[in-house]
Amino acid sequence: MNLIKTQYLLCILLALASASCAAIEPAPENTLAQTDISIQTPLNAEADEHWPERAREVLVNALSLTGIRYKYGGNSPETGFDCSGFVRYVYQQTANLTLPHSARAISQLGNSVHKNELKPGDLVFFNTLKSAFSHVGIYLGNNRFIHAPSSGGGVRVEDMQTSYWAKRFNGAQRIDSTKTPQR
Repeated sequence: MNLIKTQYLLCILLALASASCAAIEPAPENTLAQTDISIQTPLNAEADEHWPERAREVLVNALSLTGIRYKYGGNSPETGFDCSGFVRYVYQQTANLTLPHSARAISQLGNSVHKNELKPGDLVFFNTLKSAFSHVGIYLGNNRFIHAPSSGGGVRVEDMQTSYWAKRFNGAQRIDSTKTPQR
């Protein structure tokens, strides 16, 4: 039953992502610079041209792990995942990138992205332990993200607009593969 739910969710997500990619035109560069100063230097052209296909692979891989149990310090489907172990595993398996095993350390990589500019595959960070950047997940689109939330739970999709997550949102990063160690 869980496999059917995962496949159904994956189909919906891919359909939404495909439709939204086709409909959105990028903002002119000068408009973006004037309205959103939190976005840092964009990815270089070589990394950026391959990102949409890699992001799709990241999402498919992440969603395939839905339901894997939470385990503090866990970093594989066999042992279970904590939040950073989940993100690290997905990016390692899919994008061939080695991320640190700490939400705070991961938050130092890539380029900052304003909440209104999030794209599927971006990393979203939350303050869940009364400490900034103590939790990380992968943005799916439409204000949803996937993460390994806490003991007693498992990898699941959540809505960033719910009161709990909206109050705890710390920021987002877009991983730059040219600045992140590869395996």
